[in-house]
Amino acid sequence: MDTPQVKKNTRKAKGAQVSLAYRLAVTSRTLAALFGGYLLAALTSVCLTQWLPMSRADAVVTGMLLSFLAYLGAVIWCFACRTAWRAWFGILLPAAILAAVFGLGRWLS
Repeated sequence: MDTPQVKKNTRKAKGAQVSLAYRLAVTSRTLAALFGGYLLAALTSVCLTQWLPMSRADAVVTGMLLSFLAYLGAVIWCFACRTAWRAWFGILLPAAILAAVFGLGRWLS
């Protein structure tokens, strides 16, 4: 049987409010994971397809398979960081590097 103190604590937990800053931080991390992760996975796929020294078909399959790992890593990264800013930075910096590597490959070929 619940004591009055347990009922009082239960009411407090149900009525607890989550701050707007916390909600925005979670929303920002979610957007970074979804869209930034997709960007990172796509760039991983095209860079590996372009640079792997194997037949084009094998390079495409390898790039696509490894892009799933890149997407998984991006999602884990976004929710493991202390701040949403660090999550975005940790997604956009590798994406910029991969875009530069892809552009370099296109420029050299």
